[in-house]
Amino acid sequence: QVQLAESGGGLVQAGGSVRLSCAASERTFSNYVMGWFRQAPGKEREFVAAINWRGSDTRYTDSVKGRFTISRDNAKNTGYLLMNSLKPEDTAVYYCAAKKGVIYYSGTYYTDWGQGTQVTVSS
Repeated sequence: QVQLAESGGGLVQAGGSVRLSCAASERTFSNYVMGWFRQAPGKEREFVAAINWRGSDTRYTDSVKGRFTISRDNAKNTGYLLMNSLKPEDTAVYYCAAKKGVIYYSGTYYTDWGQGTQVTVSS
């Protein structure tokens, strides 16, 4: 089991950028897929991006392609989500999550979750 802690959220103007970090408690984090999900008020949690353990395979939901970049530094047990050209509709609580095996888009398959960090984009 991996404990995850997100950081880097806050208030940003539309068009701005934010980088979220996800610090993992275990060295075995390097064996895990890392995903980012978000949940806006009144909406269901949705998949944002995921990266495989080597960093060689990344996936994004269509609404963030070209704007967000997921990455990881296994030596630091940390994952990142760089969010550029932010829009008000990106406002949500962002969660990082981990799972073994291959990338899945459904949060149901992720076994470990952080507590989330709020990102608010003002227009």
